[in-house]
Amino acid sequence: MPLILPGVISGALFAFVTSFDEVVAVLFIAGPEQQTIPRQMWNGIREQISPAILAVATILVVISIALLTTIELLRRRSDRLRGVTGR
Repeated sequence: MPLILPGVISGALFAFVTSFDEVVAVLFIAGPEQQTIPRQMWNGIREQISPAILAVATILVVISIALLTTIELLRRRSDRLRGVTGR
């Protein structure tokens, strides 16, 4: 388990981040009373361009960068614990 933990964590993080981009699935599956982030962004782009959409997009980019940095740090930590020499 300790050896596969970085892979499991990175897979979970990528699945979480990818779920924010599923506009098509949300439009077909969600009911009219459900207001998810992708649906709200879609409505905002179609009706009017607002700073809130830009703010959410920026937050998603920052979260993606933070997740990738965390994954790289976990990979390096895992390599150090296993005794693998660096590149």
